[in-house]
Amino acid sequence: MAVNLDGQLVVAISSRALFDLEEENQVFEQSDDRAYMQLQLDRLDQTAKPGVAFSLIKKLLAFNETGSQRVEVVIVSRNDPVSGLRVFRSVQSHALSVARGVFTRGREPWRYLTPLRANLFLSANPDDVKAALLKGFPAATVATHSARARDNYPQEVRIAFDGDAVLFSDEAEQIFQRQGLPAFQQHETDKAVLPLPDGPFKPLLKALHQLQQAGTTRMRIRTALVTARSAPAHERAIRTLMNWNIAVDEAMFLGGLAKGAFLREFEPDFFFDDQTGHVNSAAEHVPSGHVHSGVSND
Repeated sequence: MAVNLDGQLVVAISSRALFDLEEENQVFEQSDDRAYMQLQLDRLDQTAKPGVAFSLIKKLLAFNETGSQRVEVVIVSRNDPVSGLRVFRSVQSHALSVARGVFTRGREPWRYLTPLRANLFLSANPDDVKAALLKGFPAATVATHSARARDNYPQEVRIAFDGDAVLFSDEAEQIFQRQGLPAFQQHETDKAVLPLPDGPFKPLLKALHQLQQAGTTRMRIRTALVTARSAPAHERAIRTLMNWNIAVDEAMFLGGLAKGAFLREFEPDFFFDDQTGHVNSAAEHVPSGHVHSGVSND
């Protein structure tokens, strides 16, 4: 019987999202791929330090118990196969249960998301992320300058999401951009009982909900909606989640306040937002990623 990933939460992640390879990447950008390959080979036995998404991946993998494989992490990288040797050496040194990888030596790695049926793609390459989103995969560009996750909640995977253009479509955001806040508030009040259309990250939230429902004695998932919405526009967001039969643990309706300080208190392992201003604010405190979706990114 052929091996498959049915029923698992599949995360595809680039090497720069998982590990801190910014110094090596500078060599690649300032020289060529041969110099980069040689540097990686020279550092084969030097374990790469954790990157922006390391904490998220480590905790998700902890959902796997003996006889129960619930999460699969696959390295999907523009690295060449030789550089991939160091990536897998670092994976082993950090005791991460990652056994699969695709290394494309500069070609588009997002093409392999389809056979993987990935629930999430994290990369430091914005072009790859844009392409993945266009193909219908939840994807984000990791802010490589982000603060690293603190380890105050070792038995919780903590993930925070923006609402419009991330969990939900940008339908309401388009009203705000074109007509301003009063029109946006009125639009959302008038449609309070109508669920918002799905955004690019609804499939990930659904997969996380299913993972949580499967249960484990060691790990749980805690989610937060962190949005610039405020009352009365909060109601439609909550009713949409209710319509999906998915609950979030916390909801922050900030009415335009900077999100960074609130995320610092929530301490997520990762935060997803479609607006670079919010991502940069958050990255000062927590691991963050940009979702290139919606009218704000046109």
